[in-house]
Amino acid sequence: MSQELGRVERPPVDQYKDKRKLLLVPLIQSHPSIDDAGANIISTYWTQVTTQLEVMQTQLGEISVVYCENLAEGGDQGLEQLQTADQSTYELVRSAMSKGAMLETIEELESLSELIDLQRFLASPMVSQKVATRLQEWYTEASKSRWDRISETIDGTLGDGSVGLILASERHQIQFPSDIEVFYVAPPALDEFRRWMQDWIEQRQREFADRMASESTDSPDSEA
Repeated sequence: MSQELGRVERPPVDQYKDKRKLLLVPLIQSHPSIDDAGANIISTYWTQVTTQLEVMQTQLGEISVVYCENLAEGGDQGLEQLQTADQSTYELVRSAMSKGAMLETIEELESLSELIDLQRFLASPMVSQKVATRLQEWYTEASKSRWDRISETIDGTLGDGSVGLILASERHQIQFPSDIEVFYVAPPALDEFRRWMQDWIEQRQREFADRMASESTDSPDSEA
């Protein structure tokens, strides 16, 4: 069972001394369409994550291996990709690696590409229900294989008594090995980001509805 950091008491060090430990950090990344308020919340989030991880490492030990969802490269090459993709994630991983941690890949590029393509197809209107069903089955199978492979990779690379760090989306479906103690890192800014994201989505939906209504009113057919 995972424990939520920031909302539980400090764990006694001896209780986890010989166990494999995994610090699970929800992966939140910025995006060009995010406004200043959202960007500030994300910045605060990663600052709080860094602080909590520093505290936990004094209790549980230094992070020895880092995993990152959606990253198909490990080591220095993976770190370079993170620098291009998201600066906050990059800084966190770079700091861990500078202290001796290894960036281990848990993804395969071909599998990620397959899932991305399937998601695009499934997002498109389908004339044939049979095709839609087949695509959904294909996606479900590919997704399960991906999560199983991630779990197996973690199991095979996180050593006895070691501390690992995984950055994964909140909607991940990774089944962690039963002998790994998972700590869920949940700083205060995480709830703040969730609320902001919900408001942001609702605002985008209202703007889209207003635009569609305006286009409908301005169309030639509406004047007939």
